[in-house]
Amino acid sequence: MTEYGRGTGSEPWHPEDPLYGDGGWGGQQPSGGQSAYGGQGQYHPQQHAQQPQQPHQAQYDDWNTGQQQAYGQQQYGGPAGQQQYNGGPEQQYNGGWDAGQQGQAAYTADPSDPYGHQAGGYGAESPDYYGTPDAYPPPEPPSRRRPEPEPQQDWDPGPDQGEHAFFSGADDDEDEYDDEPGRRGGRGDRRGGRGGKKPKKRRSGCACLVVTLVFAGGLGGVGYFGYQFYQDRFGAAPDYAGAGTGTATVEIPKGSGGFAIGQKLKDAGVVKSVDAFVSAQAKNPKGETIQEGVYLLKKEMSAKSAVELMLSPKSRNNLIIPEGRRNAWVYGQIDTRLELEKGTTEKVAKKEWKSLGLPAWANTSKDIKDPLEGFLYPSSYAVAKGQKPEAVLKKMVAHASQKYEEMGLKSKAAELQLENPLQVLTVASLVQAEGMTHDDFKKMASVVYNRLKTSNTVTNQKLEFDSTYNYLKGQSEINIPISKIRTDPDPYNTYFHKGLPPGPIGNPGDEALAATLAPDGGGWMFFISVDGKKTQFTKTLSEHEKLVAKFNDRQKNGD
Repeated sequence: MTEYGRGTGSEPWHPEDPLYGDGGWGGQQPSGGQSAYGGQGQYHPQQHAQQPQQPHQAQYDDWNTGQQQAYGQQQYGGPAGQQQYNGGPEQQYNGGWDAGQQGQAAYTADPSDPYGHQAGGYGAESPDYYGTPDAYPPPEPPSRRRPEPEPQQDWDPGPDQGEHAFFSGADDDEDEYDDEPGRRGGRGDRRGGRGGKKPKKRRSGCACLVVTLVFAGGLGGVGYFGYQFYQDRFGAAPDYAGAGTGTATVEIPKGSGGFAIGQKLKDAGVVKSVDAFVSAQAKNPKGETIQEGVYLLKKEMSAKSAVELMLSPKSRNNLIIPEGRRNAWVYGQIDTRLELEKGTTEKVAKKEWKSLGLPAWANTSKDIKDPLEGFLYPSSYAVAKGQKPEAVLKKMVAHASQKYEEMGLKSKAAELQLENPLQVLTVASLVQAEGMTHDDFKKMASVVYNRLKTSNTVTNQKLEFDSTYNYLKGQSEINIPISKIRTDPDPYNTYFHKGLPPGPIGNPGDEALAATLAPDGGGWMFFISVDGKKTQFTKTLSEHEKLVAKFNDRQKNGD
């Protein structure tokens, strides 16, 4: 038997210990009176009430303040002695735990217990609801209790209470000694070792400085991008001032819009920003009429000045091919623009013509002098130094092929009683070469078709056009001796051969092509320009001969 206060090892709880007697451990002893801790019997309050006070009880007078009666009434529903026990001999309380087996006591429920548990008796142990009794040892008696550690004034949650390790002040040096016993701040102390006092952690000033710098940098970045966003959306676009200096050549591709044009100008150093050009173009009433081509501009111009100069003919640096020009003239112009030796482009054309994109119906005659004749379509082309002749020729041929496809030359050939689209193009080149004004084209087309008819007995299906003879000679003469013109057997001599020449004699424009596809339908057979300004058409040979006499008279008089 062990006496209170003098034994070694674990000492039994006093039945009036307030930490146990209030049923805080939950309660009810397992069935059969077996204690959950070591098989000790249950303590019986009735027996305790009949025993005289033991000498050892004086040791607990510091907390035994008459609560025994209160416990007896509150825990058991009445005074001691009224409780009923189901069996087993009564065990006398002798300062230790009853080792006998006690019956189950019938206790009334505690109204204050929110879970409906029955209150335990004095010394009664509650069953472990988690099945692990060792995980919940009973509280120690007051004599062995240690005072609660005094709360620290500077509250520090610690890394496991929400504080990030970065701000805890811990470093690698401290971690090396965390497991040393007795070291301040070691893991043993921080993990609840008995008697240890949790040290106050040091916050790193360097960490705070880093956070401050990061925060300040973030605010600066937000401010910068916010300003940029405002400038992009609401501020004026960057722009130069004035009319600029120096020169800059810019090629604008076909179909380019304001943004594409502005990007070309910005890349060439003409304008400072694309947005400035687009804005200036939108403000100019004619801004949308800027077309493809090569422009001669200045560097560092204001966007407004750039738009105005591009709308002026002075800025156009394109190669402009007029209607009716022969290929020989076009080749010379390309050489000049590309700063090449004279004849370079013509040599490329004769050598590379098959790879320049001609349609399949081109060059159907072995007698054609230049396969590209008629396919260098009259227009404005961007030609500047540094380009290759074949690149320029490809661009022109592609433009011609597209136009002829749109006009339907292939489908119109049979309707006009011609053999192929190349003959349609040849007629258009004759109309372009012989007509003096655009009003002449429809009548001139009728002259061609009427002279080609088998019913033509006046010229016997010969066209007799001076323009074809001039083409084969590479000249543009008006007064050609009859002795020469009627005796030259060249395939292009329409005074010698019936029908059309082998191919076009120049590059017809839109109006000549349109007239060729839709002649006026008149019976015109002859034409002449008496004054060199206006073409006169007649249907009979006699009418024509009268006009020829007037022409000769003017020539004799030098008019």
